[in-house]
Amino acid sequence: MRNTDILISGAGIGGTALAYWLRAAGFAVTVVERAPEPRPGGQTVDLRGAGRTVITRMGLMDRARALSVDQRGLAFVNGSGRIAARMPADSFGGEGIISEIEILRGDLARLLYDATVPEAEYLFDDTVTALDEDDDGVTVTFERAAPRRFGLVVGADGLHSAVRALAFGPERDCVRPLNVHTAWFTITEDLGLDGWMLMYNEPGGLVASARPGRLPGEIKAGLSFRSEPLTYDRRDVSAQQDLMARRFAGAGWEVPRLLKAMRTAPDFFLDSMGQVHLDHWSRGRAVLVGDAGYCATPLTGLGTSLALVGAYVLAGELASADGDHRIAFRKYDEVMRPYVSQAQELPPGGASGYAPSSALAIALRNLSMRAMNHWPMKNLLAAQFAKAGDIALPEYGRLAGAGGGAGDRG
Repeated sequence: MRNTDILISGAGIGGTALAYWLRAAGFAVTVVERAPEPRPGGQTVDLRGAGRTVITRMGLMDRARALSVDQRGLAFVNGSGRIAARMPADSFGGEGIISEIEILRGDLARLLYDATVPEAEYLFDDTVTALDEDDDGVTVTFERAAPRRFGLVVGADGLHSAVRALAFGPERDCVRPLNVHTAWFTITEDLGLDGWMLMYNEPGGLVASARPGRLPGEIKAGLSFRSEPLTYDRRDVSAQQDLMARRFAGAGWEVPRLLKAMRTAPDFFLDSMGQVHLDHWSRGRAVLVGDAGYCATPLTGLGTSLALVGAYVLAGELASADGDHRIAFRKYDEVMRPYVSQAQELPPGGASGYAPSSALAIALRNLSMRAMNHWPMKNLLAAQFAKAGDIALPEYGRLAGAGGGAGDRG
């Protein structure tokens, strides 16, 4: 690969982690991001398993811990707020549903972003609109910037990846919907969380949740519902909020307060849940990493680990391939495929366990969660959580020593 300039689409966790490792390997990196600046806040993500190992190899673990959100665990509540079942954060060695290290998505992405500048170039408020590949590289057309040449293009731009659409085809051919839609937003209501993430289910597949944020008084709220795929204007936030209000009209617990606070939330975001399944994660000089290539959905709790590990492995294989991206892409697939396949296996119950459709199903789910520390439920959950570390991370010589954080520990 004579042209060592690499374009990454997406400045989220996978994109910024990849930028870090590619720069460590000596590549010239440009990252294009649709948002006008690094996206702040967001919901908490789990730093667990092999993803934790990658952050440690970067030398960033101490700083990640300093940014972590203090949460006691997950508790399921009924309509009156009474706890029906709970899982403390220290369950399963700190690798349970709420892991030992929970960090806001925006905080982790910002940590990785800060570790890549000024070495990596960032183009904010822009996106890729066309790819024209030839034997020597790819001419990339942007929405705003002038066209440029790159040796490779990486899609790290999420479930609705622009790069994947251009290189692999329409979303309907790549994404398997779970028929669950979720809105996330930040509020400052006093819900008496006492450090717990509270989750409420109502018949009809409705889910409401609230968990502590990192800042005092900040709460990260979520509203989910089960439905066949929907069509809505992704730019019309008000219409999306109207949709949520209709779906949750008459729901119990703290849902009326959440709906009211939703209207003034600064970061409201609505999206569907779906898994990305592809036979190959590369096509020509384009390659995918993280949710763009193998989204597992938030139900698995493994999306962050997949993004961090995928970025590390892709960069390592590119650094080890003596300029032949075809070899690197093939090795990337070989190393990651077993890890991804396991991570995409949904936990017991899948979408039905997360959003039960009847009162009986809700009661049975709560009963199973109360039995989580006893056989056989304990073994089932332990197997799910263990997937985060079920990969032998290669040691890549050209990436060794990239992390400068002496004293940072996993």
